[in-house]
Amino acid sequence: MVTAPGSRRRHRETPRGGSALGGSSQPPPPRRTAPPVAAMGSPQRPPLAHVFRGTFVHSSPSAPMEILHGHLLGVDDSGTIVFLEQTDQQEQLAKKWGFKTSDIRELSNHEFFMPGMVDTHIHAPQYSFTGTRVDLPLLQWLTTYTFPTEAKYKDSDFAEEVYTRVVRRTLKNGTTTACYFATIYTDTSLLLAEIIDKFGQRAFVGKVCMDMNDSVPQYKESTADSVQETERFVKELLEKKYPRVQPVITPRFGPSCTEDLLCALGDLAQACDLHVQSHISENEEELKLVENMFPTYQNYTELYDKNKLLTSKTVMAHACYLSEEELKLFSLRGAAISHCPNSNFSLRSGVLNVQKVLKHNVKLGLGTDVAGGYSASMLDAIRKTMMASNSLQINKVNETGLTLEEAFQLATLGGSQALGLDDVIGNFEVGKEFDALLINTKASDSPFDLFSADNFEDTLQKFLYLGDDRNISEVYVAGKQVVPFSSSV
Repeated sequence: MVTAPGSRRRHRETPRGGSALGGSSQPPPPRRTAPPVAAMGSPQRPPLAHVFRGTFVHSSPSAPMEILHGHLLGVDDSGTIVFLEQTDQQEQLAKKWGFKTSDIRELSNHEFFMPGMVDTHIHAPQYSFTGTRVDLPLLQWLTTYTFPTEAKYKDSDFAEEVYTRVVRRTLKNGTTTACYFATIYTDTSLLLAEIIDKFGQRAFVGKVCMDMNDSVPQYKESTADSVQETERFVKELLEKKYPRVQPVITPRFGPSCTEDLLCALGDLAQACDLHVQSHISENEEELKLVENMFPTYQNYTELYDKNKLLTSKTVMAHACYLSEEELKLFSLRGAAISHCPNSNFSLRSGVLNVQKVLKHNVKLGLGTDVAGGYSASMLDAIRKTMMASNSLQINKVNETGLTLEEAFQLATLGGSQALGLDDVIGNFEVGKEFDALLINTKASDSPFDLFSADNFEDTLQKFLYLGDDRNISEVYVAGKQVVPFSSSV
């Protein structure tokens, strides 16, 4: 069985018929118990990798945001959080875990830790034109800009430059986990995975599958080649044994794939127990195209479902126009949605009603959707999530909107749930891996100002609305500091 990135140390047995992925509908997995302490009080355990003291901000399934002032957090040498307690427990914790006061890293009062952000949908090859060319609707945008650009990724030198830059940029921006689309080219898709591993990001990487492309015919594969190359991609990536980078089956979207290809990819995902990603119901023209191409299916969701591509390991981007019936099927299958509001606005695709999706108990995370979305920052995704919610309220679609705290939850814990990693990352729960951002609200050249009247909540909101990578002073993945970048990368 293929395990999810970072879940190599999982010991929980999966009940028959259940899922080992975790998710909002399941009870939390049992956590590891601490190893025994020797009789004289000397701990029989390796020293901790980190002990931090200060403020921690995260989400739980029941609370969109928890602010924990005056806490101690310990991380062991495998990157796992072993305690998160109030500072009055310091003496007992020091005895139990064998650390000295001098081992504690004290945060200043304008610093705090938050969980790393999870980008549930990003196209690595499109990073080269991010911030440009958002002047056409989806299908014309693909034909005019995207397919011709992706066709250049046969060239490994070009691919290496762009892929290195997108991984560096997203990490600097606080994306500790990303779900990437690459291109149809297997070798440079494997190169993307290698670069991600080198920089220490956690990720899923998908070699794109498409056997139909009349508009740019040089950018497609035969059905047989697409399946064969996907099998090779999965096999070679798994053989690398990267600790936190895993393959994901990636049919581009309905209009790019024959039924035969979708069917074969569904079989492969099922046989190898793999994650799946694609796009669904992004814009109305695409919807009509799918209806005409696949008339025997009741709707777009059924096209994926009947071909075994809608599972508890699936994340679908956009989903702006799903019917109630389709949302019910998503919920039934445990499939997730990636909300990509920047792209939805920039390409004028639509507005996803996040609250409606959540009411149907469908897992949902946020995505940048570079380059339909013009920003590679998940902070931008939080802000555009708020704007999309506000627009639905303005247009009387919803009576109330999302709160900033809820958008923060979607960018962290929600993303981990959408990717089936919420037993490994997403918040600072003991037993999870320490994927975290150290935020400095008074960084030199910080893009916002603080005033003496600002309380912590004000400062936090200013960071979420106005902050950027200048405020993200350190980034950790599984306890390892990955930003600032080491000289070796």
